[in-house]
Amino acid sequence: WARCARGVTRLAGRPLSTLQPKISQAQDESRRFFGANLLGAGIVGAGAVLGLHTSTASCHGSDDARLARLEAQVATLTAQLEVQHDVQLTTGQGDAVFEWDVELTNAFPDAAKPFEKDLHGGFNEDPDTGIVYTGIPGYGLCTISADLKSWKKVGTDPRLADNCHGIVVFKHKGKTQIAVAQNEHARILIVGLDGTVVQEIQQPKGGEFNHDEANWYYSHTPSKQCPWGTPHKPAFACTDVTYHDGKLYAVAGYCDGDFVVTASEKGGKWEWGPTAWGGKGDEPGKFQTAHGIFAYDNHIFVANREAHQVIEFTPEGKLVRCLPDIPDTARICNVARADNYFVFNALEPIQHTPAKTAPIFAHSGERLLSVIEPGDLGIPVLKHLHHVWPHYVTDPKTKKRTLYLLVQGWSRGKFAVLKHVPGGNPSKPNTWNRTQEPL
Repeated sequence: WARCARGVTRLAGRPLSTLQPKISQAQDESRRFFGANLLGAGIVGAGAVLGLHTSTASCHGSDDARLARLEAQVATLTAQLEVQHDVQLTTGQGDAVFEWDVELTNAFPDAAKPFEKDLHGGFNEDPDTGIVYTGIPGYGLCTISADLKSWKKVGTDPRLADNCHGIVVFKHKGKTQIAVAQNEHARILIVGLDGTVVQEIQQPKGGEFNHDEANWYYSHTPSKQCPWGTPHKPAFACTDVTYHDGKLYAVAGYCDGDFVVTASEKGGKWEWGPTAWGGKGDEPGKFQTAHGIFAYDNHIFVANREAHQVIEFTPEGKLVRCLPDIPDTARICNVARADNYFVFNALEPIQHTPAKTAPIFAHSGERLLSVIEPGDLGIPVLKHLHHVWPHYVTDPKTKKRTLYLLVQGWSRGKFAVLKHVPGGNPSKPNTWNRTQEPL
């Protein structure tokens, strides 16, 4: 019914001569998305309410009068569908309004669909080619074409089918590679673009860093003896990785060692050290689940999830600031950057609000610009969000760039694609009320 609502709403304001092919197109899209029986009936019912027919028929009265009646009927039906099914065509505010791109969402590979429910990772891309990389637990490492229309599985190493919780594509000394943070196996894989695993970086042993607490933790934790039957707690549950100025930066928010740690390349191999900072705690510069890490503009940004923060550091670990104007209870999972604003998402819907999904935030670095809520668009399954990645698709003819958001859900999985709508109708955000400057 969500798809039906979207299709019917788009009929409003169209020339009368174009309605017949639009109805047929809506029928075809609806059958593909939900099945012929249910949505076929929905479209036919919508056509009946509108007074439309699927065959050519003569009508009495002027075209202007018939068009006016049609527009009034479409408006009435649209209002009814929005009330009954709470579906909108767009979500977001200002210059960050998006719609659901069903076609690109459905490009998710058929062979990977049995594993979609287990998604628990993210995306990154090669800036030279625009190819996006992501991991699907149980399936493997995948590429997504620059136009987002085709997926391909790369590599045969069985380690690539383990959960790729965080990922970065980086160029070091002229060579482009991929680093994958695998929280469940306490390791970071260095992978070639063809899917060949060239190195496995295991957890630090202590003594590699210029940070006493990190050295103590990594040297002490592996030697601790646990009573028989005590659940195992990982010492290095790495959640994300990024690259900046010759170093890999990793966070390990799923364990007691909640640090940022770095690795440097020596003789073709990556080794831990020397920079590290953080640790679990409430004090400035410490973390309560450092979940995501991102390098931008010669700074390192950490998504401090359970503290509802995005913290900015220098590459050496000096705290610069917490980004302001982030809604309370927003459990920020990751940080990314579009041309004009940061993009980051919460894990779950904002507490004590009617939101149906976790929000995506467009943020200038100084203030919140837009709250993008996929739940407004009628996307099935999606509730918790684990990662959102901004990606631009360039039209080969016009060279126009269009912004898309790649969305990866969690708990029940789900992949979705949102498309930027310049000048789109703004939605009302389901967040705490506050005074905000005009956008």
